[in-house]
Amino acid sequence: MTTTPDRKRNEADIVVAKDGSGEYEKVQDAIDAIPTGDRSETRVYIKNGRYKEKLRLPPDKTNVTFVGESAQDTVLTYDDNADTEDESGEPIGTSGSSSFFVNGDDFTARSITFANGSEPVAQAVAIRINGDRAVFENCLFLGNQDTLYTHGHDSRQYYKECYIEGDVDFIFGWATCLFENCHIRCKSDGGYVTAASTEAEKDFGYVFKECDITSDAPENSYYLGRPWRPYAQVVFMHTFLGDHIKPVGWKHWNDEQNPESAFYAEYDNSGPGFTPEQRVDWSHQLTRAQARQYTAENIFDGWNPRRRLCNRHH
Repeated sequence: MTTTPDRKRNEADIVVAKDGSGEYEKVQDAIDAIPTGDRSETRVYIKNGRYKEKLRLPPDKTNVTFVGESAQDTVLTYDDNADTEDESGEPIGTSGSSSFFVNGDDFTARSITFANGSEPVAQAVAIRINGDRAVFENCLFLGNQDTLYTHGHDSRQYYKECYIEGDVDFIFGWATCLFENCHIRCKSDGGYVTAASTEAEKDFGYVFKECDITSDAPENSYYLGRPWRPYAQVVFMHTFLGDHIKPVGWKHWNDEQNPESAFYAEYDNSGPGFTPEQRVDWSHQLTRAQARQYTAENIFDGWNPRRRLCNRHH
């Protein structure tokens, strides 16, 4: 049973509200108030509003849960991009452009929008996640190029029933991620859904299961991905692919890179963008036996993120 907003508010340790009805009017003030080094859960309830703040959750603040009043109307946003200059006049770069830096382990977010409101002039990250065991449910990730930065090299991240939009490389990074029942929305005229940089020793990179990949962009205008690093791993399973997906499916990063070190695969997808017979010859169609290995337990090396969500809905 999903709890009501009022019950969520009553269970919260900290309430944030722009109208002054909570303990804090700014999200960063709430983060700063969370005890450091405390492994018990801290629940932060955020009332509807557009919170324009550049947010940082430090690594010593763990097991933090953000719950929004509503996914569409509880918005955490900023508008930096890679060309924004710092105090010394130097560009802050892609990593520095993030609206929210999540560095603490065991971060959970439900019913919140994470956005970067920059004009589409350069890379502009909505959220950069370094911490391990991050969980997002019913969240929106809004931006253009480089929207969702799954940054942590040893980070495991789970996305359930989320909406993610962008154009070029808008889901990218090193982390091991499972996306279930998510809506991936491709914007503008063309681009790349993913740019994974999976480490060579990792067994899994990005796994999309039961998702919808949609767009109003022209036919044959988007690649499913390109490898940001040589050992990128991306798998789409039981997923609907719109006609904006190019028949070849995948592209290598540049002409000098050997694409065969990457692992790009599909299993039992559907829609006009699923054209397995036309895919690049270095991609894969999984067998049924191979597909059975893509369980949450295997992908996350024993961690079960679904248990955390189930516990918090009762």
